[in-house]
Amino acid sequence: MEDGRPLFVQIAEQVESSVLDGSLAEGERAPSTTELAAFHRINPATAAKGVNLLVDRGILVKRRGLGMFVADGAQEILRAERRQHFADHYLEPMLTEARAVGLSTDSVIEMLRARAREQ
Repeated sequence: MEDGRPLFVQIAEQVESSVLDGSLAEGERAPSTTELAAFHRINPATAAKGVNLLVDRGILVKRRGLGMFVADGAQEILRAERRQHFADHYLEPMLTEARAVGLSTDSVIEMLRARAREQ
């Protein structure tokens, strides 16, 4: 797990991906800090930092004596965050460039539709 981003962020993103793809369902027990640390051969404090990011965002909930569980509504929270990220990091720059080269919104939409049909 080394791609330049902090390990705790990578741990959080790995759990997020499992929630998004449904392999870790809402209400299901999430991997413990100890399990994550052992699996990735990292310090348990690093794994805990990643898990705590998810707890702070309402993706995971702590159940005293039982462990961490995927929160109800976690998948929709993640989807909403990803949609916002998509709009901010892809749509905004695309629309800015479209305006710069003189494309109308309708032209951009038609270009998107044409490309989607090609897929």
